[in-house]
Amino acid sequence: MTATAMAAESATPFTPTRVAIGSALYDRVLEAYYDEAQMLDELRFVDWTKWLAEDLRYTAPQRLTRTLADHAKSIERSVMHFDESYRTIAARVRRLGGNSAWAEDPPSRTRRLVTNVRIATTEKDNEYAVRSYFLLTRSRFEQTQMSLLSGERHDVVRDLGDRFELAFRESILDQAVLGMPNLAVFI
Repeated sequence: MTATAMAAESATPFTPTRVAIGSALYDRVLEAYYDEAQMLDELRFVDWTKWLAEDLRYTAPQRLTRTLADHAKSIERSVMHFDESYRTIAARVRRLGGNSAWAEDPPSRTRRLVTNVRIATTEKDNEYAVRSYFLLTRSRFEQTQMSLLSGERHDVVRDLGDRFELAFRESILDQAVLGMPNLAVFI
């Protein structure tokens, strides 16, 4: 047996540890999430992009309706509502600042509620896995009805010392069929 194989056998597998609710680290992450929601609701997209890592992957796979026996197959990651990077998001933000973003001009009125935030350590010292629930309300034009979008987010955030950055987000939507005409807002 080679030294590499022996080292791999003796290596202890990584076990994530939950970050305690109310701890200083938990509160810092939670505040970053509240700040993110506020920036997006206030249409401060350029500020929001400063929260994003340059190697970001930002996705929303399709939800399928399955029987209870096949519930584990209800998320279809080969089909996405969106699959974006930092560069594509930055391009969308530039477009929103211009005069060709017709899907969001006039802009939607949104409110993002973030809850059930759970944070765990990862194999990298400065990265944390964050799971949260979200509810997005959206109002367009003079319509009397709000569109709702809810789901769970699986994120990876990096601690840069003075701030966090979002390195990965997968938004698992609760709806199999979206209740809004387009998904031109950030989740």
